[in-house]
Amino acid sequence: MTEDRNVINVGLLAAGMMGREHISYLLNYPNVRLKWICDPDSSSVEKALAILKDNNVEIPQVFTKERDMLESLHVQQELHLLVIATPNHLHTPQLIRWAQRPITILCEKPVAISEGQVAALRSHSPTFQADIWVAMEYRYIPAINKLLQLLPSIGPLKKIAIRENRYPFLNKIEQWNKDINKSGDTLVEKCCHFFDLFRLISNSEMKSCTTMVHRGLNWVNYGYHKRTDNPVPIIDSAYVLLDFDPLDQQQEGDQSDDELVPTGGSPEYHQLWKQSTIGCLELCMFAEGSRHQEEIVVTGLSGRLEAYLPENKVYFYQRPNEEEWSDRSVPPPRSAIKETIFDCSDLSHVYPSFGKDIPSHSGYHYCSTSIEWKHLIDQIRAKRDLGTFTPQVSLEDGIRAVEMGIHAMKNISNNKENSSLASNLEQSEQSIYPIEACCVAE
Repeated sequence: MTEDRNVINVGLLAAGMMGREHISYLLNYPNVRLKWICDPDSSSVEKALAILKDNNVEIPQVFTKERDMLESLHVQQELHLLVIATPNHLHTPQLIRWAQRPITILCEKPVAISEGQVAALRSHSPTFQADIWVAMEYRYIPAINKLLQLLPSIGPLKKIAIRENRYPFLNKIEQWNKDINKSGDTLVEKCCHFFDLFRLISNSEMKSCTTMVHRGLNWVNYGYHKRTDNPVPIIDSAYVLLDFDPLDQQQEGDQSDDELVPTGGSPEYHQLWKQSTIGCLELCMFAEGSRHQEEIVVTGLSGRLEAYLPENKVYFYQRPNEEEWSDRSVPPPRSAIKETIFDCSDLSHVYPSFGKDIPSHSGYHYCSTSIEWKHLIDQIRAKRDLGTFTPQVSLEDGIRAVEMGIHAMKNISNNKENSSLASNLEQSEQSIYPIEACCVAE
């Protein structure tokens, strides 16, 4: 039988919450077929199969062991796209195994959870044959993507503030996400999304950071009090202050710093004007009921952008000029403040060329996973037609975000306070890190 070049055969490692979110979206794209699921947990598999049955989709072959799927002749001959949605500590070893094949891999964040795993990925990546795309869904959240589109409107970027105030981590299989040796701890597990956004928004690499955290405040919520293995509790809240270095090379079409410097003023003023971007990440994992779960505020020398979720709106403020605010002995008049509001709940306002074609199911990421799938499928088809695959989130992007999280945890400044987080916990931050995570799982 001749293979249909339009068909994309998908295999899924793990059918937990994120695995099922991917299933719910891929079903809406024509010629994308889920043919294999691998998960040792029967309840997760049953929930995944229920989604397929509700949509009258052919039931895929189910494996309970990854090795059986890896060695399956049908998988070896027919797999086009592998989705890795397993617990975090398995991502690196699974990438190393599967990326030796000429397939496409969509790997959930984080791609690694420790310095050892990062080193393993960098060591093995020259041998990879697979095209790898890292699932950073927050890039595609409509309000956040609109903010990215509007960045040129606010002039040279100087400040980035990202805040997430939310409910505690949800229950996962065997509560792996509350175990630092399986999750990488919160600043890697949760916040690699945000560190990726800092890099994307600033167009820069982090130069330095300092961190303050609370650990163990969700002690009862996470069931630590019932355990007998004296676990190190994960981080529940944090502030991370960041400083960025500008990239050596501007993106094509960008103005250089010298072109943007205002006329007049001394050379000293010009140097002050060109100071680097600084950022602040605020995280609170015990803030159910917050008006906004996520907030991103970006301030340039010409204006300001504010994105709010789940409101899914972006607010653009333009700074008044001298004519609009002539009397500087009093605050600017209300008429001088220009506000524009972008409602991103209508995807066609954010993605005019394809917004109306995106499936409306919102999942846990405001429909961003579906948008991610649209771009991924486009690149798979481009590889077939043109021989080129360009991931919007590369393996290197995924690694850099993890490295920022690791660096933030290595620079926790309130160590003494965190050395007595619970009555029987004696570890200091220095003894908690570095996390020892396997590089090649069995």
